Amino acid sequence: MLKDRLALVTGATGGIGRAICHEFARQGAHIIALGRQATALQTLDDEIMDISGKSATLVPMDLRKHDGIDVLGHTLYERFGKLDIFVGNAGILGPISPVGHIPPKKWDELLAVNLTANYRFIRSFEPLFKKSDAARLTFVSSGVARRYKAFWSGYATTKAGLEMLALTYAEEMKNSSIKVNCLNPGPIRTKMRAEAMPGEDPETLPTPDQLAPLVAKMSSSDYDKTGHLEEFSAP
Repeated sequence: MLKDRLALVTGATGGIGRAICHEFARQGAHIIALGRQATALQTLDDEIMDISGKSATLVPMDLRKHDGIDVLGHTLYERFGKLDIFVGNAGILGPISPVGHIPPKKWDELLAVNLTANYRFIRSFEPLFKKSDAARLTFVSSGVARRYKAFWSGYATTKAGLEMLALTYAEEMKNSSIKVNCLNPGPIRTKMRAEAMPGEDPETLPTPDQLAPLVAKMSSSDYDKTGHLEEFSAP
């Protein structure tokens, strides 16, 4: 379904991002995997090679350092000239605590990674999206973006902002070949979920591997929805 498509996935080395990269490799895409740890990226590259016989393009990057996103956009334009698929998956949980107890440094970090980095990707990568015949952007959100849940203000605020950013951009691009959507994965068996809900039995939750085919579907050139929030329901 994604044969020869060029796909960039943020937060690629763990949980949902890693599963998406595996699924994209099975579907024939060339993957640009972005993550903080070079060693984890190399392990992912080995896994992708085992699946598809092709190496990924590895990008070690700390998303708090926003100027690096501009440099990456320029580098990708020079090397590839386009980008067909973007999955904004990277995110941090931040403190689960009363609003007034969140340290300013942690608040700023939540905004930097979960929201501002995605704005910078859109800003820097738009020329790449416009060179694709069917660019597909998917931003991973959360159910707490639309619920008022005590102690979740940091994460929820950034995910609500991300949805507004993405869906506004979708409206701006609605007359182009660029389709922009959000995905609410719901409760998924990830490290972040375990940190947020330490008493929960992970075996009761769907896995990232179950979610990944939906992201592949949303990333295909046949997926015509835009400005849409896709809700995952485990089979």
